[in-house]
Amino acid sequence: MSTKHAEAAKRFIQNKDQEQWHNETLWMVREKRDRQAMALPEWEELRELSSKIKMHTISHLDKYLDMFSQKAEENGVIVHWAKDANEHNQIVYDILQKHKAKKLVKSKSMLTEECHLNPFLIDKGIDVVESDLGERILQLLNEPPSHIVMPAIHLKRQEVGTLFEEKLHTEKDNSDPTYLTRAARMHLRNEFLTADVAMTGCNFGVAETGDVVVCTNEGNADMGTSLAKVHIVSMGIEKVIPDLKSLSVFTRLLARSATGQPVTSYTSHYRKPKQDGEMHFIIVDNGRSDIISNPDHIQTLKCIRCGACMNTCPVYRRTGGYSYTYFIPGPIGINLGMLKSPKEYYDNVSACSLCYSCNNVCPAKIDLANQIYKWRQDLDSLGKADKVKKSMSVGLKLVFSSPSLFKTALRFAPVVNVLPRFLLYNGLNDWGKGRELPKFASESFTDMWKKGKVKYDKN
Repeated sequence: MSTKHAEAAKRFIQNKDQEQWHNETLWMVREKRDRQAMALPEWEELRELSSKIKMHTISHLDKYLDMFSQKAEENGVIVHWAKDANEHNQIVYDILQKHKAKKLVKSKSMLTEECHLNPFLIDKGIDVVESDLGERILQLLNEPPSHIVMPAIHLKRQEVGTLFEEKLHTEKDNSDPTYLTRAARMHLRNEFLTADVAMTGCNFGVAETGDVVVCTNEGNADMGTSLAKVHIVSMGIEKVIPDLKSLSVFTRLLARSATGQPVTSYTSHYRKPKQDGEMHFIIVDNGRSDIISNPDHIQTLKCIRCGACMNTCPVYRRTGGYSYTYFIPGPIGINLGMLKSPKEYYDNVSACSLCYSCNNVCPAKIDLANQIYKWRQDLDSLGKADKVKKSMSVGLKLVFSSPSLFKTALRFAPVVNVLPRFLLYNGLNDWGKGRELPKFASESFTDMWKKGKVKYDKN
């Protein structure tokens, strides 16, 4: 197996302070999520409802997408359909061309990241401005997000202060968060005022009303759409939900799962274009319809992009988002990457301890760890299984299927305890890299049982 993820992770954890800080920061968010969840007696019921609503919608996607698009058009929205990233990007560019737009102000959207929209438009001469603070910081650094909800969570305020000194000409060595936030606000204010077109992502599309719902904590989506005459919404087909009653379930789960808040600061509904303005919905497939026919992995389409699986994942917390080779990291990213291109992103399946914590926190009850396990079983058929692990499996199968060999191995295992260290910890022992081998018991449970050393209650 390739070690692309393993190598990147190794580089990240070489900085022990960074590893500890990243781990503790994300775990703090996980703890906030737990406090919010435990404060609601109906939390598990909400998760179950969320899962059922999503599966129902996915199973009837044609019906709900048709309903959503019809309602949106009745509301005066111009609806576009994009089969892939290229079509999505071209539709956006055509709208900008129609309005002779030179500047696009965006709120955070993982779908536009997926479609590589920014570089496409920049190459066409469009000034693209990310208005989410974390995304703007990363845009100034020319880096992708490392988390789907907190995109710049890997950066410390001192690094942001240094960046703002260079790009925004702020005070030297001033990394006070309030000061930096005000500087960013002043910088972005002019961008909002001078943008020709605003673009947002979409958390939910309500089929019953034709609304799109955008959840933010900064109000950046509202600022962009309030000032620009043209509003473009980029929406994956899986974001549609049946009705406002369903929406009430998801809004109770989303912020609590993502950041440990009862609700996001802004939950904005967009239904109609403003007077003398235009609103465009671009509904994007980009491989999603293929997932519907995949029974082992259809549940990935239930994802509401809260990031809870990342915040709880012991591997993501300790190795950072950039150790993953797919643009979405963590448990959900492993699965989405494999669905996109298994031969390109297979290395990420090793970034899982199968602790199943992601399953337990997912607000839509996606079987994330189960799916990763299934992907691992497919590696051999993809020609990507590790040859050393395959050889070990053959050897272990031989030992475990032969009682005499198994008993002999148990009898001689304690010899390992007294072998010289250099024979145990070398290039052939991957387990011993960073870990100590366990001490083997001098007597097996079977032998103890036979000698009557094991006591048990017959009752």
